[in-house]
Amino acid sequence: MSEEKKGTIYAILAFTFWGLVPIYFKQVSHVSAFEVLIHRILWSVVFLSIIILFSKSFYKIKLIFQDKQKLKILFVSAILISINWLTFIWAISHNKIVEASLGYFINPLISVFLGYIFFNERISKQQSLAIFISFLAIIYQIYAIGNLPIISLLLAFSFGFYGLARKKLHIESVLGLFIETLLISPFAVAYIIYLIYIGNSSFIIPLDLTSWLLVLAGFVTIIPLLWFNSAAIRISMMKLGFLQYIGPSLAFLLAVFVYNEPFDSDKLITFIMIWFSLIIFSVKFKKLQF
Repeated sequence: MSEEKKGTIYAILAFTFWGLVPIYFKQVSHVSAFEVLIHRILWSVVFLSIIILFSKSFYKIKLIFQDKQKLKILFVSAILISINWLTFIWAISHNKIVEASLGYFINPLISVFLGYIFFNERISKQQSLAIFISFLAIIYQIYAIGNLPIISLLLAFSFGFYGLARKKLHIESVLGLFIETLLISPFAVAYIIYLIYIGNSSFIIPLDLTSWLLVLAGFVTIIPLLWFNSAAIRISMMKLGFLQYIGPSLAFLLAVFVYNEPFDSDKLITFIMIWFSLIIFSVKFKKLQF
């Protein structure tokens, strides 16, 4: 099997996993979003430590910690990814997967716009049109519902700015995520101690089903990331960008057909506008060979 085909398979696995991950978070929806978040952070540190130990990459971490500027940016990116994770977890537990999937449909357009603003990257006419249509979709949503689609925008912008921060660093994603989660782990530990002190922790020893599910938060975070890394080194960013729509598409289908979330005509119009903008945005990928 060629490296190109391997990369495509890894990408499909990663984005399919991310698209189906609401199933996992539904299983822990009885736990507060903050508590799920802190377990995701802490167990990610544990499992990433094991991976880095076996890959013998700890010397790279030492070099990063010697660079205060990189650490500052990683701390900012850690806050941004925490906001993104918390919003996503909260959205799923409150039956708002449709809004969450909309956020990840919008995200690539936000990323292109941020690249234009902060890196002076060129935007083609078709990309400008796609961003404009996406903006109109948000305006329509505000008009139809009477308020901002907060969840969608928070997910799109937090992940967009997260990508912006990480682009400035040029650090391997596994190492970067390890340092990010490590930097905010003291806050997570403090919150766990507080929950235990007030007798409100869902994590107990010996481990019950809920506790084991919380441990799995680390695997849920790392497994698709490893697949994504394997794909990124084998296929072009264009193909990778095109395949990323698998994730929000699956999440959207789960929301409507499995979890029976409401999907009225106003949301349909918004999604049609977003999908149309993505078609315009992605038309240059039509000749990609799979």
